[in-house]
Amino acid sequence: MKLFIQPEDGIQPILDALRKAKKSIQILIFRIDRSEVEQALVEAAQRGVAVQALIAYTNRGGDKNLRRFEMRLLERGVTVTRTSDDLVRYHGKMFIVDHEILYLMAFNFTQMDIVLSRSFALAVTKPSIVAEASRLFECDVKRVPYEAKQDELVVSPSNSREVLMKFIGDAKKQLLLYEMKVSDRDFIEALMHKVTEGVDVRIITRTQSKNAQAAALSARALPRRLHVRAILRDGQSAFLGSQSLRKLEMEARREIGVIVHEAKVTKQMIEVFEKDWRHSEPAPTAVSDGVMEAFEVPAKRVAKEVARHMSMRPLVEQLLEHVVDEKGDAKFEPDALAQTVRQAFRDEIQEAVAHALHDLIRR
Repeated sequence: MKLFIQPEDGIQPILDALRKAKKSIQILIFRIDRSEVEQALVEAAQRGVAVQALIAYTNRGGDKNLRRFEMRLLERGVTVTRTSDDLVRYHGKMFIVDHEILYLMAFNFTQMDIVLSRSFALAVTKPSIVAEASRLFECDVKRVPYEAKQDELVVSPSNSREVLMKFIGDAKKQLLLYEMKVSDRDFIEALMHKVTEGVDVRIITRTQSKNAQAAALSARALPRRLHVRAILRDGQSAFLGSQSLRKLEMEARREIGVIVHEAKVTKQMIEVFEKDWRHSEPAPTAVSDGVMEAFEVPAKRVAKEVARHMSMRPLVEQLLEHVVDEKGDAKFEPDALAQTVRQAFRDEIQEAVAHALHDLIRR
């Protein structure tokens, strides 16, 4: 088993894995704007590898790009299937090489997730997990119901709630979480119960929950973008996946994660967590239901507050640095770059507006 850390490891481990495929690639795609990944899939198909891409039927703001991506793959020899629309979203991130290695990722194949965000991926070789992931893939390709047959592959809505509740419940000393947002009451209560037992519970998140119990948990925010869901338990076991501890992601979306019991990998992730914790800051409180009060605030005042909270310079500097560092023969994709920039601004503006409205409401 091997751990990949973003943004430090970048796109290369993904490309290397795809290029080493000899027989088959099964790949699930929710978002993609990295042309190198697309090229690696096409090259694999051209050398005789059976490449099957399962592409999300929809994602917020990116449908047109996905449909164009589908057509390009089909034209170049890749088998393409679209996910069903029976769930709110198909949000898992994984690919399987030669039915031997599962690459389970917390990030998408995008510039934003790989170059500008904290995230992880795992290369899993345990046969039972790989086989279960391949069975899940085939079920979703054929649009037939999937029922989990083991608990190491964590799949929403099949078994994620039960498996993750038990994973948290079995903690004896420590639970370290990278979590986009904890809002499910059952998980909040489980974490609070662990705190009362003396377990060291810490969360690196985007925003502090407005739930009173969750707000009491020790939570901090990174100064960089966060795009990972992970739980590190007692220095021995780890969960990594695409699902946050939210009701929607437990019960109405296809989310995929994995639980591993390897101390070496877990300790590597803990080292990154502790480094991030040292560089983090108190998590901003999520905007409360009183946000409607903000509609009484003059538009110019809101705009001024948003501008005060926005910090685009680090983003621009990182994008420029990436462009400058690209090799001379790298393919420049204007559409992909534009999509990356749009997503970057959308994320930054969303957080800035939330913070601005929160400040205005409190005044």
